[in-house]
This record gives sequence, structure tokens and C-alpha cells, in this order.
Amino acid sequence: MSSVVRARNVSKSYSGFAALRNVNFDIQKGSIVGLIGPNGAGKTTTLKSLLGLCNFEGELEVLGRDPRHGRHHLMERVCFIADVGILPGWMKVNQVVEFVKGVHPRFNEKRAWELLDTTSIPFNKKIKNLSKGMITQLHLALVMSINVELLVLDEPTLGLDILYRKEFYDRLLNDYFDGERSIIISTHQVEEIEALLSHLLFIDKGEIVLDSPMAELADRYIEVLVNGDDVETALQLNPIYEREMLGRKGMLFKDVERDKLVDLGELHVPSISDLFVAIMKGDRTQ
Repeated sequence: MSSVVRARNVSKSYSGFAALRNVNFDIQKGSIVGLIGPNGAGKTTTLKSLLGLCNFEGELEVLGRDPRHGRHHLMERVCFIADVGILPGWMKVNQVVEFVKGVHPRFNEKRAWELLDTTSIPFNKKIKNLSKGMITQLHLALVMSINVELLVLDEPTLGLDILYRKEFYDRLLNDYFDGERSIIISTHQVEEIEALLSHLLFIDKGEIVLDSPMAELADRYIEVLVNGDDVETALQLNPIYEREMLGRKGMLFKDVERDKLVDLGELHVPSISDLFVAIMKGDRTQ
């Protein structure tokens, strides 16, 4: 697989504050990557760097280009979508379709209308007068009609209820993703994207603290609900995180052989959210 994004020692500071510190990662063609981190961790600065919206130090290539140069050429192959609420409320539905057609050379108007015909959205109604569900459907129709190689999503379902969030991601996966396009999703709602992802990046304090294919997480990280008599034995195996679970000790281990853990208690594969908490609060060594 070829790299769609290649970052080497990327750093960015704002008035002496280090937003990114020597960040290194690769995003492969055809992957769906989750960029996860707490507020102020560097997620937005990372995305802005990828999109050529800020300067930085180090080496960064997006689709073979330095995003600091010739950004207009890069954005013909990249689509950036933030909160669905950014659609201009004063425009009518048919006007926003014409607008996107005029600004993005890879927008397929025919496909957009085909998708919109499957909804109950009134085409002559202003966006600000649509329900949130209709806005989500409109947003999806526009996104899925742009033929780009890299789609960048920054909190794309912010403010939507769970039904519309699920619809957004279901249609994104089933109707848009084709195994060739690459998608980067930055969100705090990690549970909702877990099943979509092929790769995971955790960022904290401007540093990448986890960089792993999803397929490898279950082999590297195991959580054990430790039996009461085995707590001391488990501690000798150096868990990276501990927590109380139903009156018992839950311990998360990294790169410990399963045979050494199986007799200590119940074994579980940690969810992304549990792994995120463990790495943010515990030993962040990958």
C-alpha cells in the first residue's frame, strides 16, 4: 500500500506553545484512520497542517505534495468536512448544490441529485429551515458526490442525536468508502467509529502516543479482571493501567503473553475508549 499522508518530525508552535512536537505517522491508501485525543491535544493543528492551513516545521506530504505549496491543486483531491452545521443556512437546497458544483471540480451533480431524490428534503427550502436529520442527509449527499482521494472529517456529527450520527457513519461506510479512498476522522465519540476504523492514532500534548493498525490492538493489549488472590502476581507483570471494576481490579497489559494472563482472571479486548483512558492516564509508552 502507498502512503497518502507521510509526516516526519512535524512541529508547530503558537507564541511559544508547542501544539505539535516531532509528530511522525503514515496514512495508507484505502485506510480509515481515527485521530483521537483530548481537547488541546493537537488534533486540529494536525488537520490544519495536512490541509495547508498553517505553516509548520518538519516534513509533511499529502498525496505526494507539501501542503504548504500549491494548496489549490491539493484541495482538488482532498475534501474537508467539519460539523454539519457549517452549511450556509441562507441558501436553498438547490442553490447549495449549484454552489458546490461551482467550487469543487470533482463534484458529481448527477450523483448528488440521485442521492437527494431518495430523501424527503424539499429542494426549494432554505437550509436553516430544515430539520437536523434533513441537514445530515443533505450533507451526506454532497460529501458522497465529491470524488476525492482523501476525506478529512473533523467532528462531523457534532450536535446530532444518536440516530442521525449512526446514519451518517453507516452511509459513509456503505455508500462512500470503496477501499481506494482514504478517510481521516477526528472525533470525541470514539465508540461510534470503532467498527469503521482500520488504523488508530492517539495524540496527546502534541505527541503521537499510539499508532497502530486496528487488527494489531487485540494482540498487543489485553484487559484482565483479576481474581482477588492473583492481584500481586498480576502487578508483577507491570500493567499499564489499573481500575476498579465491580469490586475487582481491572488491569490493562501491553505486549504480555496471553498464557501468562489466562489464569489470573477474565480476559477482555479493551474498547478504544478504555484503551484511550488507559494510555492518557497510565503509562503512555507504546
